[in-house]
Amino acid sequence: MMTTVKPLTDLEIAMQAELRPITEIAKVAGIPEEALEQYGKYKGKIDPNLIAPQGDDAKVVLVTAISPTPAGEGKSTVTVGLADALHQLDQKVMVALREPSLGPVMGIKGGAAGGGHAQVVPMEDINLHFTGDLHAISTANNALAAIIDNHIHQGNALQIDPRRIIWKRVVDLNDRALRNVVVGLGGPAQGMPREDGFDITVASEIMAVFCLATSLTDLQERLANIVIGYTFEKEPVFVRDLQVEGALTLLLKEAFKPNLVQTLEGTPAIIHGGPFANIAHGCNSIMATQTARKLADIVVTEAGFGSDLGAEKFMNIKARMGQFKPSAVVVVATIRALKMHGGIAKSDLAQENVAALQQGMANLAKHVDIIRTFGVEPIIALNRFITDTEAELQAVLDWCATENIRIARTNVWEQGGEGGIALAQQVLQVIEQENEFHVLYDVTESIEQKVTTIVQRIYGGAGVQFGEKAKKQIQQIEQYGWDILPICMAKTQYSLSDQPQLLGRPEGFTVTIREIIPKLGAGFLVCLTGDILTMPGLPKQPAALHMGVTADGKAKGLF
Repeated sequence: MMTTVKPLTDLEIAMQAELRPITEIAKVAGIPEEALEQYGKYKGKIDPNLIAPQGDDAKVVLVTAISPTPAGEGKSTVTVGLADALHQLDQKVMVALREPSLGPVMGIKGGAAGGGHAQVVPMEDINLHFTGDLHAISTANNALAAIIDNHIHQGNALQIDPRRIIWKRVVDLNDRALRNVVVGLGGPAQGMPREDGFDITVASEIMAVFCLATSLTDLQERLANIVIGYTFEKEPVFVRDLQVEGALTLLLKEAFKPNLVQTLEGTPAIIHGGPFANIAHGCNSIMATQTARKLADIVVTEAGFGSDLGAEKFMNIKARMGQFKPSAVVVVATIRALKMHGGIAKSDLAQENVAALQQGMANLAKHVDIIRTFGVEPIIALNRFITDTEAELQAVLDWCATENIRIARTNVWEQGGEGGIALAQQVLQVIEQENEFHVLYDVTESIEQKVTTIVQRIYGGAGVQFGEKAKKQIQQIEQYGWDILPICMAKTQYSLSDQPQLLGRPEGFTVTIREIIPKLGAGFLVCLTGDILTMPGLPKQPAALHMGVTADGKAKGLF
């Protein structure tokens, strides 16, 4: 009788790896001893002030994806595998990723450390408390909330209207019961009763500020610019009015240093920051990317969700503020996800269906167009799954040949860097060619113009409808001169439209903007579409049900 061998989990693969001491990884990366602060044997922080540029800044390779589906795309896995493949080709490379949030880790989405044989390690540390950065961001956020309520309790010299406070408390968990709460109950000594709520930590504006700041000085200035609410006269109240930007910076100063870890193959990796890709810009910190650029020749990084969300914000927000450009863009796609975009149910994805695949490739075609809109020629990473058939794979390869699009089969989950060599070779060819990268709009354009440009040129929609609340907010934003900021669209990741059920490549739709929230610390305007939650809930069967710890202290059930 044949017995099937159960494949190893991501955690089991990670635990079998022989990690190199972080001091060795630092030497490989060219980090001087005085710039490395060790957090145990296998983690460290880098003091960017002690890193001198080693020649020209590195070229940045952005990894993005088609519109995500429950079938999975493996963007983080391809990002890590590509870096390992470049390392195998003797390139001086670093990978820069976002930090995972405990909410998704304990919920349903999983971690953000790659998978299979293309992971960053120590995986369990990275996916749990890591070096405490998210704790520091939560603490700074909640310290500000406490100071706001204390200011009101102590006489309210700024005349803050308790009904118009927009600053929420945060916790790094999915907890729907905290979305709407009442604070200050229990009598006069307990403060002023008012409605409040919690966001997940990665949705905090402090996380966005943390990831877009270019120095400690810039961090403090951005924190000072955060609007926490409005007075009884409907005038904005800033953190600088409360005079606590220095204290908040103090709470964040150690967390602000990028974190150094390694891939399973010993490629140096920086993991730092992790803003929501819906409500914020969904990229790791500028400090991480720029530190890696000082140390390496090539930096491989990623942006959240598909190119319509993460890559658009990477280009129009992060690259604009960081003053760099991507030298190549990889779009991750899978046969399984493309078949879902072609109308096939998840339960039927193991069956060959070239017709559905070809229909679903309309989604891939749109993401190729999105990258080309920014003046960069994309490379498709066709991420292999065991159920893919040769006929299906060939259909995608033939389409790319017809459309003159670069493509490479990748199998990094199973083979690590070796499975990404073909992709790495394509990337090396592209980064040697000068591109015509440009942002999509000028920030001095009107809010309506900027949003319409994104909807029509990125999503492929017909136009934009602004709700009455959004229209009033535009008037207020223009009155204060806040309209000359980039746009950060908050919409579903599952569709190019603002309607999650519209898969593939929908056309002729109208995007409705229901609310516009100025994030002056981060330096962008959040335009809310649909029902975007800033505090997720747990599923009926959360991933936490399968987690635990062995008698000798090893994690189990963590993917």
